[in-house]
Amino acid sequence: MSAIAEDIVGLVDAIVRPLLDNEEDFRLDATEQEDGSLLVEITVNEEDAGKVIGRQGRVIKSIRTLARAVASREGISVEVELIDE
Repeated sequence: MSAIAEDIVGLVDAIVRPLLDNEEDFRLDATEQEDGSLLVEITVNEEDAGKVIGRQGRVIKSIRTLARAVASREGISVEVELIDE
C-alpha cells in the first residue's frame, strides 16, 4: 500500500474510532483499484452504524470529503464505503 493510502486510512481511522461503542467489531480495509483509485471500506457493528452515518448522512459525508481532499493533493480518487455487520 502506498504512503498516501496509509495516510488516508489513518485519517479515517482517527475520525471513526472515537465514535464507536463496539470497537472490537471495527475494521478498516483499503484496496488500491486497477485504475489507481483507492477504496476504503469501514466495517462497524450494526449499533454503531448510525453514529458513523450521522444525521442525514453528515458524518459519513464529512469523512468522504476529508479523504477526497487528501487524495486530490496526490491526484488520486478515493471512495469511502460503510459496511455494517
